[in-house]
Amino acid sequence: MICSAAPRTLPATVKRALKILLVAKHVHWEDGIHPSDGTHAVYHREMRAALEEIGVDLRLADSYVALFSRPDADFVFPLLNRGGFLNSEMLLPILCERWGVPYLGASPIVRGLADDKHLAKRIAVAHRLPTAPWAIYRQGAAIDPAYCPRASRWVIKPNASSASWGIGSAEDWEGVLSAVLRLHEEGHDAIVEPFIAGHDVEVPVVMRDGAPFLLPTQIVEQDDPNYLRTYREKRNLVEGQAYEIKPLADRRIREDAERQTRALLREYMPFDYGRFEFRLDAQTGALRFMEVNLNCNLWSKKTIAMAARQIGWSHTELVETILTESLARHGLVRDGALELAA
Repeated sequence: MICSAAPRTLPATVKRALKILLVAKHVHWEDGIHPSDGTHAVYHREMRAALEEIGVDLRLADSYVALFSRPDADFVFPLLNRGGFLNSEMLLPILCERWGVPYLGASPIVRGLADDKHLAKRIAVAHRLPTAPWAIYRQGAAIDPAYCPRASRWVIKPNASSASWGIGSAEDWEGVLSAVLRLHEEGHDAIVEPFIAGHDVEVPVVMRDGAPFLLPTQIVEQDDPNYLRTYREKRNLVEGQAYEIKPLADRRIREDAERQTRALLREYMPFDYGRFEFRLDAQTGALRFMEVNLNCNLWSKKTIAMAARQIGWSHTELVETILTESLARHGLVRDGALELAA
């Protein structure tokens, strides 16, 4: 059953008085799909347009340099992920902490916890959630085949990747080792786990009225459950799309995914918005925890915005709800009145 709730809106006084700094790699991009980042550039421009439509006093930046000194802003909306170095997702929140400027999203340490797929799985196991076995092979540590889980096919990916960047598969240890060494050479830790033929189940969560609010659960249903989606496909850099994102109709699986998500929420609070992901075994129907994506993609054609539309929220209303809740959490909005940080 899809529940409904009204979106949040910013008071006009806040829109006039607060200076919001949007930091996104492609915030000035004008040319559609980017040659290497694909629709991520379109997404950044769409986020800029949404904030302009909301009517906030918007400032723009496209690099970390904007926060190398104290910014002329009351609040930062950080979207600069995959900055070209390991754990780059943590840098903007760290710089905001350095200057004491409030910002959207989880704290740096929590961002790191969620982005580290190995640690996120450790948390899931601690909560007794079903999780496929895995091995972590960090740069500089021994690559011991004894830790690799048994399987007929493995998935190998950067331990802190997004949008399946750097993902690959192998059917023997030599292939696994080659993929791990490649990722190490490129500056990444590697995580290895059995490939499960099936579909991804995603539970989007936003804050509303100061509490986690689960948007309708989605399934990323693949034409071929044995197909491994790649970065280029997720960024629309190849023709066609071998999957469809749609509401999860199976009540049993939906309730199980939402139950598992609720079990994990407290570990990551507060985070403003995120996506909790599970892998659905197409043959057995078993659901296993996969990973957490805090401050995930908010593009109108991705999961969290699609789920918001299913309860009647426009993309702009979703963005305004997330922004309003975060400003309230930081004490910048109280009972409709404006309070600026000192």
